[in-house]
Amino acid sequence: MAPATQPVSAKTPPANPAAGRSDASVPSKAARTPGPPVGNDDGTNQLLKWGGWTFGTGIFFALLTKFLFGGIGPQGPHTNSGWMALIVTMMCLPFGFLLLLLGVLKWIRNLRTARQ
Repeated sequence: MAPATQPVSAKTPPANPAAGRSDASVPSKAARTPGPPVGNDDGTNQLLKWGGWTFGTGIFFALLTKFLFGGIGPQGPHTNSGWMALIVTMMCLPFGFLLLLLGVLKWIRNLRTARQ
């Protein structure tokens, strides 16, 4: 049989989670003032980094298609590797551009928010 527990009355104070900690570990009032959080991780850096890499990859493969894999004629690239590079280019350029654009816009928004 389980031991009987005492019912919690309205007069019982709640447990103090800061009990047993030193004063250095308890945040001061100055640290609890509202404002924009320091180190805001809203994904801006990831958007800028991966958008730049994806867009750069698209440009790299476009240059490969044009200069290394035989160029592009009226019917498209002249080689199979040129077609593969063109496919990668056509996937990376629009997607990378949109990621990069979103990252830049979020970065501008964060700058404006930090100034206010």
